[in-house]
Amino acid sequence: MKLTKKSHACVRLEKDGRTLVIDPGGFSEEDAALGADAILVTHEHPDHFDEGRLRAGLEANPAAEIWTLRSVAEQLAAAFPGRVHTVGDGDTFTAAGFDVEVHGELHAVIHPDIPRITNVGYLVDGAVFHPGDALTVPGRPVETLFLPVMAPWNKISEVIDYVREVKPRRAIDIHDALLTPLARPIYDRQIGALGGTDHRRLTPGAYTEL
Repeated sequence: MKLTKKSHACVRLEKDGRTLVIDPGGFSEEDAALGADAILVTHEHPDHFDEGRLRAGLEANPAAEIWTLRSVAEQLAAAFPGRVHTVGDGDTFTAAGFDVEVHGELHAVIHPDIPRITNVGYLVDGAVFHPGDALTVPGRPVETLFLPVMAPWNKISEVIDYVREVKPRRAIDIHDALLTPLARPIYDRQIGALGGTDHRRLTPGAYTEL
């Protein structure tokens, strides 16, 4: 499986000539969803869900489909009948040849005064987990964890403890557009030293084989 890191929380996974894109939001590249055979969206916040990017991906490939939670599906289903699928915690499905499990129900707490919205994470091929905006533990071994390193709803101690709890073989940073270049070495050093796993950061456009 080839992983290409896109900006912020968006990643592309490629296998057997097919492409799965997760969370092509407004902080990601304009063409983040182009070329996708399947798209997964974790929740409705604009840095994870951008309607224009999704529409561009679906229009460029008439066979492309989306799997997401209800709040996002309702905004797209009428325009793309039969191609937008609603999923929730515990669901399993196959998208572009990838086997996907859905884990989690709620976005992490930003502040007690802000109502929590639905958020789901996706475990792909039983090996790669994207939690969206939550520190969801999938309840099974994970080879690669996409790690939300910087957000209004987390702090580095929680990020480190999350890595320790999931115990992945490797953790690769996502949700990093808010992290300045000045702070990145601090996060790299502390997560790498304390997380207990192989911690990696890929620049947008860089790729690795999983």
